[in-house]
Amino acid sequence: MTAPPVHLYRLLKWGRILARHGALTGIERDPNTPKPVRRLARIARFGARVPTVPRYADAFQAIGPAAIKLGQTLATRPDLVGEVAARDLLRLQDALPPVPFAVIRERIESSHGKPLEAMFAEVEEKPIGAASIAQVHRAVTTEGKRVAVKVLRPGIEAEFAKAIDTYEWAAAQVEGMGGEAARLRPRLIIETFKRWTARELDLRREAASASELAEGMTAEPDFVVPSIDWQRTTGKVLTLEWVDGIKLSDVDALVAAGHDTTALAGKLIRAFLRQAIAEGFFHADMHQGNLFALPDGRIAAIDFGIMGRIDRRARVWLAEILYGLITGNYKRVAEIHFEAGYVPAHHNVAEFATALRAVGEPMRGLPVKDMSVGAMLDGLFNITRDFDMQTQPHLLLLQKTMVMVEGVARTLDPDINLWETSAPFVREWIRTELGPEAAVADRLVTDFRTLMRLPELIRNIELRYPAPGGAPPSPPLREIQVVRVGGGWRYAAVAIIAAVVGVGATLLLT
Repeated sequence: MTAPPVHLYRLLKWGRILARHGALTGIERDPNTPKPVRRLARIARFGARVPTVPRYADAFQAIGPAAIKLGQTLATRPDLVGEVAARDLLRLQDALPPVPFAVIRERIESSHGKPLEAMFAEVEEKPIGAASIAQVHRAVTTEGKRVAVKVLRPGIEAEFAKAIDTYEWAAAQVEGMGGEAARLRPRLIIETFKRWTARELDLRREAASASELAEGMTAEPDFVVPSIDWQRTTGKVLTLEWVDGIKLSDVDALVAAGHDTTALAGKLIRAFLRQAIAEGFFHADMHQGNLFALPDGRIAAIDFGIMGRIDRRARVWLAEILYGLITGNYKRVAEIHFEAGYVPAHHNVAEFATALRAVGEPMRGLPVKDMSVGAMLDGLFNITRDFDMQTQPHLLLLQKTMVMVEGVARTLDPDINLWETSAPFVREWIRTELGPEAAVADRLVTDFRTLMRLPELIRNIELRYPAPGGAPPSPPLREIQVVRVGGGWRYAAVAIIAAVVGVGATLLLT
């Protein structure tokens, strides 16, 4: 187990980099930041030249691969890092110097236990992309099929394990301070990040996510998921169908190729709604670099490392909330929040409905180009604070993806209205899922399942053991000792000593 001084040294070293990029300014100025954290931020920037405009994405990129991925996670949490920081963190592109091809060849061969030539007729040595976790090479299989080969960087697993260990420790210390920090549940944020990373560090799981998404999108023929070459896929190497299209970020090329950008924007929004609301399993990294327009007008997606999942009950609530905002039925939206347990029961439903109206009304009927998504999110997060709502990571991930999809759609068609485009799909899904036939079917299924559980319930009662039920619990978080050193100034004194030691060591090594 890593000792607290080691964690503290790493945090101060990373904090120094963040301070040089101005990324700690917001933490120092936020009145909700615990005092010990503010003092550590001041210590970290001591003597540093702080830029006027913070460069959050550049700071995380300078720290390294694990920080890049953490930054991408924090981009989904404007309530935690602020809207400005979250928007800037969306710039993180994973661009890193590539690993030499000799190392990549050895990685592929050792992973499959056979020579490269036995699997591929050709592999381009220059990668088409080099990210924080893996890099991708274009190749041709021995059967003549064009594919993309994604290979994990050597040693990346150990590097991430070390960083996540310190992230968990730091989150436990901050959450242990109580107040606003505890409500935002930083430990759960790191746990979510840890699960994402576990999926990305095992490329078989990414392949499985792509396969599952492809099955769920069969009803949406305009959205394509590349097929997986399972015989050439392992935990460290992923081989999938090559996508030959134009990135949705290159609007000029799309127009030159004869694509209808308005139609593409509509297809993208519908595909996202199909994933999030109808299937409950969605691609959570749908930025422009991961989306391509194929020659026949369909949209193809790549990079399935970050996926979101929402159970049916939450999707029903989500659909009703979205439709309520679209139609202006704020009272129903407020009631859903109370029914779902998102807002504690001691608050007033009517007051919450009024707060929602203050956020939703200015947005209704506006084209995307005239909307301020940042202002809307800022309003929503203020509401969560005022009404003691605990953060819901799955909804925040969905919210981040929705903003991302909206941004891509706006690039394709500046006049598109997200609400109007969404309404027909959401209305039809609600009618199908919440209509009379669906209600009867749900009741029959629920009653049958209850009947099947009766024997086990009786046994549990006899054993005086409570039966399971209710909402799924949060994932278990490992026990981490919270450091207690008395008053805030004593805490700062320990930090100053560690900082001096850290800076001294850095100077000796440079």
